[in-house]
This record gives sequence, C-alpha cells and structure tokens, in this order.
Amino acid sequence: MSAPQFLDPLACTACPRLAEHLAAIRRRDPDWHALPVPAFGPLDAELLVVGLGPGERGANRTGRPFTGDVAGELLYPALHRFGFATASEALGADGWANPALELHNARITNAVRCLPPANKPVTAEIRQCNGHLRAELAAMPRLKVIVALGTVAHQAVLWAHGLKPAAYKFGHDVRHDLPEGRLLVDSYHCSGYNWRTGRLTRDSFEAVFAGVRAILG
Repeated sequence: MSAPQFLDPLACTACPRLAEHLAAIRRRDPDWHALPVPAFGPLDAELLVVGLGPGERGANRTGRPFTGDVAGELLYPALHRFGFATASEALGADGWANPALELHNARITNAVRCLPPANKPVTAEIRQCNGHLRAELAAMPRLKVIVALGTVAHQAVLWAHGLKPAAYKFGHDVRHDLPEGRLLVDSYHCSGYNWRTGRLTRDSFEAVFAGVRAILG
C-alpha cells in the first residue's frame, strides 16, 4: 500500500494573525517569500528534522527552512558533516538559498510554517498547523528518526502522533520511542540565543546528528 501524498500548504491562511503578518511583510518587502514555508528534502527520507518556525530574515525571506539565519549556520554544517547534505552553506553567493545544496535521506520541516510575530506562535496556531505535520509524517513511509529542535517542535511531533507530551520529557539528546518503530531525538534549538549563551555548542549539537548517523548507518 502506497503512502498518502503530501503537498506543502503554500496558500494556507487558516491563522488570521499569521496571514495578516505575512501580508504586511510582503507589502514592505515584495521580493521576500513571506508565505508558508515549504519543507526541504525528499518525502522518502529516513530522517526528519522539525524546527519551530521560519525566522523573519531566514526562511521567511528565502523560502527555505533554516536558510539565511544563525540557526542554519549550525544546522546545515551538521547535516553536511554526517552526510545528510551536499554542502554546508545554506546561502548562495547572491544571499538567497544555495541552489547547489541538496539533502540526502533527510528532510527539514517546521511545527509552524508561517512566521509568527516576535517569533512566538500561540498554542492555537501550533495546533492548527499540526494537521499539516501529521499529514507529512503519514507521507514518509521510510521515516525512522525525527529530530525535534526545541520544546515546541518536541510537543508538535508528539501531538502529530496522538501522544501526550507529559509522558515524554524533553531534554537535549534524549531519545523517545514512537509508534511504528520511529525514534524521536530531542535537541536544544540551534537558535542564536542558545548559541550565544552557551546552552548549545557546535559540538553538543553535532553530537545529536552523530547519534542519528549511527542509528541509520
């Protein structure tokens, strides 16, 4: 039986606050993406990385997850080091998404696909977008490992599997068994704040993906 198809919700306006925020950004910067950001990478991947949501000058501008902000400066080198990306540089020479960058056996998505004001989605918006994540997970027949970047992504992944977050405590490089033999691996978010404060280092972040590579072989 084939897996369900999944199409990124590129025209979704289900959350009025987010839709209005993006419309204002498009008026201000017409060349920016400023729409729901599609996932990046193949649906037949064994690894799915789930972030919180687009950064204003990152994915919201370029249209590719973790592309153009500090978080991508940690994520893509880690994926490249362990063979999940063809390059470590998310941006091309023109300051937009690097066209030479491809993901191998990996996909990147977000718990919330639209940029929220002040980078803070409300619970209702996370819930509303969770249906898209649930459909995306159902369309990934070979998925084995999900890396959740931060507590919101951790919560969203559990909701998408019909699980209660209270039973799965978040912690950096902590692993949780999920239905269908999948494994959830938590990581502190690779945000500029966590990097600057030392809560997350490049070594501690890349250790998560070293573990994923060991699992997937």
